[in-house]
Amino acid sequence: MTEPHASARALSGRQIAQAAGIVMLAYIASGVLGIVRQSAINAAFGAGVELDAFMAAQRVPETLFVLVAGGALGSAFIPVFTRFLALGDDDGAERLAGGVITLLVLAATLLAGLAFALAGPIARRLLVPDAAPDTQALTVELMRIMLLTVIVFGISGLFMGILNAHQHFLAPALAPSMYNLGLIFGALVLARGGNVHGLAWGAVLGAGLHLGVQIPALLRVRFRYRPLFGLNVPGVSEVLLLMGPRVLGLGVVQVNFWVNTALASGMVEGSVTALGVAFTLMFTVIGILGQSVGTAVFPTLSTLGALKDSDDFRRTLARALSSVLFLSIPAGIGMAVVSRPVIALLFERGEWSSGDTAGTAWALALFSVGLAGHTVLEILVRAFFALHDTWTPVKVGTATMLLNIALSLALIYAMGYPDTTEFERGPFGGLALAMSIATALESTALWIILRRRVGGLDERRVLGSAARTLVASALMALAAGGFLRLLPDLPVLFQAGGAMALGAAVFWGAALLLDVEEAEMVPRLVLRRLRR
Repeated sequence: MTEPHASARALSGRQIAQAAGIVMLAYIASGVLGIVRQSAINAAFGAGVELDAFMAAQRVPETLFVLVAGGALGSAFIPVFTRFLALGDDDGAERLAGGVITLLVLAATLLAGLAFALAGPIARRLLVPDAAPDTQALTVELMRIMLLTVIVFGISGLFMGILNAHQHFLAPALAPSMYNLGLIFGALVLARGGNVHGLAWGAVLGAGLHLGVQIPALLRVRFRYRPLFGLNVPGVSEVLLLMGPRVLGLGVVQVNFWVNTALASGMVEGSVTALGVAFTLMFTVIGILGQSVGTAVFPTLSTLGALKDSDDFRRTLARALSSVLFLSIPAGIGMAVVSRPVIALLFERGEWSSGDTAGTAWALALFSVGLAGHTVLEILVRAFFALHDTWTPVKVGTATMLLNIALSLALIYAMGYPDTTEFERGPFGGLALAMSIATALESTALWIILRRRVGGLDERRVLGSAARTLVASALMALAAGGFLRLLPDLPVLFQAGGAMALGAAVFWGAALLLDVEEAEMVPRLVLRRLRR
């Protein structure tokens, strides 16, 4: 086994936990700001046509960013960049970064320009085909403004990868908070008086802040951008080859979002918004629980993969999976139980009505049952990337996408589409449930393939702990649900707070009684801190 160079090192389990804790705190801050952002936006517009158009318009720049930069950051760039650092070739790592950034900017500019020119047909034929003409036109206008974010986010996304490879996690983890601040400014200032175009310009401002917050950290690691163009820059061709399947895989994921938006555009007004707000809330929790652990563990898995240290690779991966299952199983079940009072507490003000709350809570409850599958997927996919295998997640993801679409069509018709005009239990709930089921099956398939690849993932301990966590979570759900049923007339603050406090106490007590290792670790860490 080769020893890693000082520029790239594999962290110990405790160091990974500390890094994950830092990232988790940053994601929590981002999540709080995200809720403030969504509350400001919802209060300004409600679940109506303007917000439907804004959320649909976001789909295009988000897809382009994911395809251009997401592939480089998530699967291709970090493993190759980390290998240069592990071998002590800092100059080669810097040249690789310069070459990739140059290609990324060119690709992002070309794709954003093409989308700008084709914005009309994209909106009318693909994005919101069943919406009213005025909604389609508004979607086009908002989309064209927000296409500016594609280039900025592309550069910023790669900066995040450079910093994570250097085991610097704080600035990249704070970047989403900066984006939220831009949108909050857009909602409160630029969009004053119902001007939804101001909200789009707030997104552009947020993208600039997302990039800017990382520059001081880049200076501390002495990163210098040298514009280099050409496939002959060492490592660039390898990044592009690794990106190919990842781009395809991310494109497959985006197809699901586009299909959901298109189907929801033909449902009752506010359906696109309900789905978008509910998924944003769930994605906030995914960021805190899954992406924080995944971000912290990925550079270490990449280093261990480069050093061919299979034993430590398995142990590190098993610990990460066990941690996210312990956190995500109760979080998902708990969110499903308290979805209605939580959404009422967070958003029910201004233009946002109790009806908007009911429909969004319905979508959130059905998204939430798939939370564990989403968080486990964050870890498993990164493990494949660390092994330089980007094709397996693509193949599994493609099959999952087809299954998701089939389930979506079946479930929305089972829930009354296209005849029903109900919003509180609208057919858009079928889209949320289909994604939860498909993601759980995708995670299961990748788990089975990966355990064969690496020789096991300590399933007896990991899955045994997950089973006991599930039992504790079921008791938590009974307690929290019973509280809400017995005291339906409490103010919403006490409904949400009381149900969550009671549920958390029951879960933790049950987990300790059931000897869940992760439940015992937290009190030990707190006591250790207090003794110092």
